[in-house]
Amino acid sequence: MKAITVTNPDNPRSLELTEIPMPELQSGEVMVKVAAAGVNRADLVQAEGKYPAPRGESEIIGLECTGTIVDAGDTGRQVGEEVACLLAGGGYAEYVAVPEGQLMRIPEGLTLTEAAAVVEVATTVWSNLGMLAGVSEGDRVLIHGGAGGIGSFAIQLCKALGAEVAVTAGSNEKLDYCQELGADILVNYREEDFVDKLHGSCDVILDVVGGPYLEDNIKSLATDGKLIVIAVQGGPKGELSLGRMMPRRLSVHATTLRARPRAMKAEICRSTEEHVWPLIESGAIKHQMNKVFQLGDAALAHNHLDSGTAIGKTVLVVND
Repeated sequence: MKAITVTNPDNPRSLELTEIPMPELQSGEVMVKVAAAGVNRADLVQAEGKYPAPRGESEIIGLECTGTIVDAGDTGRQVGEEVACLLAGGGYAEYVAVPEGQLMRIPEGLTLTEAAAVVEVATTVWSNLGMLAGVSEGDRVLIHGGAGGIGSFAIQLCKALGAEVAVTAGSNEKLDYCQELGADILVNYREEDFVDKLHGSCDVILDVVGGPYLEDNIKSLATDGKLIVIAVQGGPKGELSLGRMMPRRLSVHATTLRARPRAMKAEICRSTEEHVWPLIESGAIKHQMNKVFQLGDAALAHNHLDSGTAIGKTVLVVND
């Protein structure tokens, strides 16, 4: 089969379509012919050699895809079934082996390409804001990077749950986009500090920046507030004042989806199907696929995502 490989370890954009062996199907897995794969910022980090796949998982880049089952293995699934797949790796390829528990149905009304734009964001956002934080009506949620793939989905989910949403973004254009999705409070982080506007008022914060925002995130939380860090784009280290946290019973959760055990991923997929897919099918949450590239143009897709101008979600399509 053909797959994207990094041909020069010193050049993270040396992403070329090359011939490699087909994946070997293990017990409990199905073989999926990939139609489209979502592009995530974690993919850029993996291409830089800084985010390797978990032990035993495919080393090919790609954390989500959609496609058609071509070999059901010993699972009892049906050949020809169209599925959305949460992956630990392998999405940037013509075929991928997927644990049965990480298969989801395609939400009604979405094409395979559109569905590839929601798998990773939906499972990430729901597992953190729904399953972990329990966001509910009346909560105030701060979402950093509101115009990105995660942020644009999180805004819509929180609004569907009845929460008030604050966002940070780096341009007025991105903030306008967030407002169109339902964001209530807009902060241009290049012009103002979010803590000045939100001090002590946020029930939940979803953060992708990490260390540099740690102290201001804690200052922005309300009593019993939860800070959930899902990426460290600004660096992994920051200063944390336990004395500030203890009287207000604050908590910090650092999570990643990729490294979770398969059984936990399967639970997240089932919960996402149950709680989030109906919101997509009703129109309460719309996919935010913004840019589509051919699989062989993965380097261009990474350049686009890394440009600082990308809004919404980027997708790679695989053509015969």
